[in-house]
Amino acid sequence: MTKILGIETSCDETAIAIYDQSRGIIAHQLYSQIKLHSEYGGVVPELASRDHVRKIIPLVDAALKEAKIDSSELSAIAYTQGPGLIGALLVGASIGQSLAFAWKLPSIGIHHLEGHLLAPMLEENKPDYPFLALLVSGGHTMLVDVIGLGKYDIIGESIDDAAGEAFDKTAKIMGLDYPGGPILAKLAERGQDETMRFPRPMTDRPGLDFSFSGLKTFAANKIMASDGSEQSKADIAKAFQDAVVDTLAIKCKRALKQTGRNSLVIAGGVSANISLREKLGRLMSDLGGEAYYPRHEYCTDNGAMIAYAGYCHFVQNKHQKTDAYPIKVHPRWPMSEAF
Repeated sequence: MTKILGIETSCDETAIAIYDQSRGIIAHQLYSQIKLHSEYGGVVPELASRDHVRKIIPLVDAALKEAKIDSSELSAIAYTQGPGLIGALLVGASIGQSLAFAWKLPSIGIHHLEGHLLAPMLEENKPDYPFLALLVSGGHTMLVDVIGLGKYDIIGESIDDAAGEAFDKTAKIMGLDYPGGPILAKLAERGQDETMRFPRPMTDRPGLDFSFSGLKTFAANKIMASDGSEQSKADIAKAFQDAVVDTLAIKCKRALKQTGRNSLVIAGGVSANISLREKLGRLMSDLGGEAYYPRHEYCTDNGAMIAYAGYCHFVQNKHQKTDAYPIKVHPRWPMSEAF
């Protein structure tokens, strides 16, 4: 039975998982570097790379132990080839290729964003191809018409800050701890001022592209003009979050109409946002369609999505079969160039 080991090291999570053809994910190990980077207010690439080096092999061993299998039972190794931090990617690629060589297994380089797109396929309730996907994270915000495996048509994307990036930057301006996005979302739950309304950027014109940089600046001005109280911060957080969620929903509705799809996948780190899930769930219900999400642990970077994407490509025979194991990564890797 096919079993794929997945390695994810694109940023600040070291993640290993094993996907089994008949049982799904049978091992899932993850080490987050949040504490390491929190004192700097953001990810320090060199520190991230060094920590991946320390953690990755113990996590591989732990995954094999959790799955109760030996390396001889693996069918292939999948690893994140890009995009991401070059040093972090090189750690995962080096280990992935080295293990594949040592264990005489094929290796599969996976596009990080494809992993996110396919993450909802790990759930019991999963969409059928084709579907529309909203990929929304700290580094990317895009609408993708997913026709099938490896067939992705990007029909809208951010022209500046990604939605998650805008969350994190706004949280930092507010003086919230790192990582700020989830903390801002939690703070928004206490917001009460219904009269405070932020703009919904680029919704007053045709098109499916996004822009959140101006919204971040608008929030910064509101923060500077506020009295600095906890309630004011909560009100601003709520108004900011509402603006982002409404903007994403408006663009999703347009994209659904343009593509004719009735299934919407929401993936990436921001897909864990409760307000966004509720808004898009209602939207799909009103349109007679259905929204699909990965579980929270598969929203952020994880090895499960890489293992599953690796499995999908393995069964399509799109894996490396030669004796050469080149270590090549792509820090910048547009999906339009990868498929």
